[in-house]
Amino acid sequence: MRAVAAEIVDAVLSKGQSLDVAIAANEKRVSANDRALLRMLCFGSLRHHWELQAWITELLDRPLKRKDSVINALLALGLYQLNDTRIPDHAAVSETVEAARLLRRPKLAGLINACLRRFQREDIAARAPKEAEARWNHPQWLIDALKRDWPDDWEAILAANNERAPMWLRVNSSRTDTAEYRERLRNAGISAEALAAAPNALRLSEPCLVDELPGFAEGDVSVQDAAAQIAARWLLTNTRGRILDACAAPGGKSGHLLELGGDDIALTAVDRDASRIESIHENLGRIGRSATIIAADASKTGEWWDGLPFDGILLDAPCSATGVIRRHPDIKLLRRASDIDGLSGLQSALLDALWAVLAPGGRLLYATCSTLAAENEAVVMRFLSSHDDAAEDDVLPNNNIRDLMRRRACGYQVLPGTAGLDGFYYACLEKKVS
Repeated sequence: MRAVAAEIVDAVLSKGQSLDVAIAANEKRVSANDRALLRMLCFGSLRHHWELQAWITELLDRPLKRKDSVINALLALGLYQLNDTRIPDHAAVSETVEAARLLRRPKLAGLINACLRRFQREDIAARAPKEAEARWNHPQWLIDALKRDWPDDWEAILAANNERAPMWLRVNSSRTDTAEYRERLRNAGISAEALAAAPNALRLSEPCLVDELPGFAEGDVSVQDAAAQIAARWLLTNTRGRILDACAAPGGKSGHLLELGGDDIALTAVDRDASRIESIHENLGRIGRSATIIAADASKTGEWWDGLPFDGILLDAPCSATGVIRRHPDIKLLRRASDIDGLSGLQSALLDALWAVLAPGGRLLYATCSTLAAENEAVVMRFLSSHDDAAEDDVLPNNNIRDLMRRRACGYQVLPGTAGLDGFYYACLEKKVS
């Protein structure tokens, strides 16, 4: 299993593959009983990447050859087990050494054994990291960006990014209510807490398999972070009729819109990734809802729009995903500072294009799971300055979320870790009636 984990981590580090894709391609190589451990090791070693690499640099006399990058990943996994898990030290060492042989690098097994033993003997983990990247386990460009955008909060954001994310549920309000479903969970031996700011949300005390959730297969509940659940309720406040969910895959927010709006809305869901369209169909099918689902680039409205204006638009824009790093630690390794300008341009293009298909008096909710101003308030303020018919509607859907959100020059930000939430940005724009 550790050999498979090393290959997965190496695929992220050396090939730039996303962690979810790498795990999906290799998970069936291990037994069902080992899959939770596999994920824990992969996520953990990437979450602590810079600290682990600093230790590896200290432990090795010279770097490993490029062709042996999988052994570097394996060594990181071994160090992570020794420092951050409850796996007995002897098992962590012996299993990691054996994995080198399974990876067809038997000559390096002794090196791994020596490094792990020295790490224990010299208590290297007790030494404070010298470099900021190793101290915070983030790339320097992102540390600098968060310092600039959040001078009073950057340390808390970095710390939250390195935590394991809780499991949030969204109760299907068209089938049951939150209090009733929480009782069903309790009867199933699952503890959960409610959040007033997100009336359909429950936070599990401990994550579990979806198959263990009462009524999951029947559509009574879905897995969705509570910060993401703010979107549908906000957009549908005083808005019904034709609704567009742009960039909709995998369909979580589409499902929530349909659960809340029911027969009062006609939903169109658009996503340009044809391979992810099926996930929208699956998610809506499970909750017993339907929508017009289109595989298309939302910004190219001439290719998919039927000419009838939308009363409400949810633009969950493609972004750096820096607000959900705790769920996807590979973001820290795969994203680059140079990506942000391109993403900002894409976000602006989507806003401009979708504004044209919004009816006068309609509302567009701009959302990202980013914590960077360049993708959030900067995009919206630039849009407002160039569109005389647009104005911000800064009335929050309920008073309870006020304590969770930071008011920005335009829009609102939920910082990662606040009340256990992911990081999300929202700005609601209203189209003036001429």
